[in-house]
Amino acid sequence: MSRLFGTDGVRGIANSELTPELAFRLGEAAGAFLSDEGRGRIVVGKDTRISGDMLEAALVAGICSAGSDALLAGIIPTPAVAYLTRELGADGGVVISASHNPAEYNGIKFFSRDGFKLPDELEDEIESHVTTGDRPVRPTGARVGVAHVIDDAVERYVAHAIATVPERLEGLKIALDCGHGAAARTSEIALRRLGAEVVPINCDWNGTDINAACGSTHLDPLVELVRESGADLGIAHDGDADRVLAVDETGAEIDGDRMMAVIAAQLKRESRLPFDTVVGTVMTNLGFDVAMRGLGIRVVKTKVGDRYVLDQMRSMGATLGGEQSGHVIFLEHSTTGDGLLTALQLARVMRVTGKRLSELAAVMTSYPQVLINVRVADKGRVSTSAALAAAILTEEESLGARGRVLVRPSGTEPLVRVMVEASELAVAQASADRLVAVVERELR
Repeated sequence: MSRLFGTDGVRGIANSELTPELAFRLGEAAGAFLSDEGRGRIVVGKDTRISGDMLEAALVAGICSAGSDALLAGIIPTPAVAYLTRELGADGGVVISASHNPAEYNGIKFFSRDGFKLPDELEDEIESHVTTGDRPVRPTGARVGVAHVIDDAVERYVAHAIATVPERLEGLKIALDCGHGAAARTSEIALRRLGAEVVPINCDWNGTDINAACGSTHLDPLVELVRESGADLGIAHDGDADRVLAVDETGAEIDGDRMMAVIAAQLKRESRLPFDTVVGTVMTNLGFDVAMRGLGIRVVKTKVGDRYVLDQMRSMGATLGGEQSGHVIFLEHSTTGDGLLTALQLARVMRVTGKRLSELAAVMTSYPQVLINVRVADKGRVSTSAALAAAILTEEESLGARGRVLVRPSGTEPLVRVMVEASELAVAQASADRLVAVVERELR
């Protein structure tokens, strides 16, 4: 049996793979394993998916059946749950969201009492509880848990986000695409309170339109809005707003690497970048390495996944790290990737320097990168296929110092991700196409 937990919690098609029964067992485990002896308190948040109510009801029932109380934050970004868990002194937090995935998916991910994602060992304990079928002795009477609504959950989080930017944002016109997701409850409010002029789209929802041809996975609507409105900056969230991508005033995409480059350069100038170090992943563009080296900033790389970035940051005392996807962590302010904080910090650099985003983003020149997602039957065979290993070696030898290859399974979907980076786009594309052919032949 494959592991229940992926790189970002438990995820699957709602009511088919991620069922109410499974959600109940996960809630029961949260109530039992995240709290100390006695009555625990677990913060629960969700994004805008239609399946969120169903899974929340089951999850909360499980939490209460274990003798813990559920603190209901409602629809709210994932990083807000991490913040509220710490702010309220709760024993843990749970988010019902499938992040950037389509609306039919949903997921359940956990935070410890300090707002960090759970270590593998604790996830294994929870998984064992869920899969063995053992039924614990459940409390009765007054020891059964209850649910409480956090009436000011959004206000607490927005106030926290605003406090990370001492400067005002007057004079900036910002186009905002909330992707019909949880950011619709927070980002526009925060930007307006800081004085920015906001032009919003996709800040409503019907439960089935989250991430649908909008948000950080589909930037075309935001690009069009920036150009039509004359905005200085465009920002696009994914469904649970733990990440963000940006668009400059010309409509050019600014991915996570470029945003980190802009912010790291400013923090370096202000002597606010501990150890002059930024943490990225093996997917981080080679151009980022070159740019940071030129600024005297060291780049440390980890496996793909924000939890690995965060672990590295904590171990070495770094405060800035993230992924090309726009999942950026400001450890000084947050314990997980936070799309709103990232957008605010990027806008702050524009305001402090008085420069256009296109000018700031020129600090880095990206190497052409081709990324192709291949749907497969068994993504686990990536590490065991001799034919694929031989093909990767051939491409690496051909590219030499002019590029690199990364072939890895998705942590959340039945996909193999093939990435090739090279000094020329045509070279990267040809190499990626050859590898995709091998993946399709060997793993489908």
